Amino acid sequence: MNKVMTRTQRTPGSRPPGRRDTRRPPAAPRTASTRPADNRPTAVPPRPRPTDLFADRLVAVLSGQRPVHSMLRHTVGSAYDDLASLAESGPLRPAHGVRPVVRDIGYYVARPGAVEAFARIGAGNRLRAMAFRLELGPDHRWRCTAIELDGPRASRPRTG
Repeated sequence: MNKVMTRTQRTPGSRPPGRRDTRRPPAAPRTASTRPADNRPTAVPPRPRPTDLFADRLVAVLSGQRPVHSMLRHTVGSAYDDLASLAESGPLRPAHGVRPVVRDIGYYVARPGAVEAFARIGAGNRLRAMAFRLELGPDHRWRCTAIELDGPRASRPRTG
C-alpha cells in the first residue's frame, strides 16, 4: 500500500518555541563543557514534500490570501479553471478572524510521477476536505492537474 500520512498533530495549548512559560522556574545554569566544539557541518534541512507545498498554496488561494494567478504556472489543463471557479466563491475565506490551516495531509502514489493527495483543512471548529492530483512534468516540476473541495464536483457544460 502506498498511502502515507504526513504532518504531525499539534497539541492544543502548547507554547511556540522561544517563549518562556512564566509558571515554571528558570532552568539551572549550564556548566562549561570539557568536550571539544562540534565543528562538523550541519545537516541540510529536509525539503518539504510537494504535497505539503501545494496544499499550503491551494489553501492560500482558496482563502483569498494569494491571487489565483499565482498558481498559473503550477497547474495544467482544466485544474486552473477549476481553481479559479472555486476561488470566486471564496470557500475558505476566514470567518470570525480565523484563518484556515492545513491540519493533515495524506497521499497515494498512483504511478511513478503521479500523486493523488488529500488535505484536512481546519478553520476554528470547522473541518473541510480538499483533494488534488499532482503530476511530474518532463521538466521535473510538479504541477496540479485536478482539484476538488469537499462535496460533489460541479458538472461542467460539455463543449463540442
